[in-house]
Amino acid sequence: MSNSFYTSTKTFTGLPCAHRQWRDDGHCRLVHGYDRTVIMTFGASELDDKEWVVDFGGLKEVKKWLEDKFDHTLLINEDDPMRSMFEKYDGDLWKLTIMPNVGMEASAKYIYDHVSPMIDKMTNGRCWVVSVECRENVKNSAIFTATRDYLTIAYKDSIALH
Repeated sequence: MSNSFYTSTKTFTGLPCAHRQWRDDGHCRLVHGYDRTVIMTFGASELDDKEWVVDFGGLKEVKKWLEDKFDHTLLINEDDPMRSMFEKYDGDLWKLTIMPNVGMEASAKYIYDHVSPMIDKMTNGRCWVVSVECRENVKNSAIFTATRDYLTIAYKDSIALH
């Protein structure tokens, strides 16, 4: 079995949201906003009947989920000490999204955890999410990359050979 596979990427833009990182001692503890961008890399060992990794036109459910969570929303950590105040005004002053952590690293993992099953179902397991990159602006981003058993094994085997 070959360890080679195809990849393609899809970029989702226009996800303006606000968040705060309450654990920060600096200005990031304050509510502030970014126009987030999410870049997903998909992988497949075999292309579909159109010779594509993933049909971008079939990602409407993914786009809808991203917009629901990140478009004109206020993101807070699930352990934010001000959570009850944020929840009190949800729907009146903001649309609240509560996440394990609002940082870019955790956001990338949060998105992966929700989108990966969608892609698996949409492609009957033929395609998978390789990575999710969350950009808060042009200068800062974080990437969550999933591991796959055969890639890990191949990597360990290639180290042993050298």
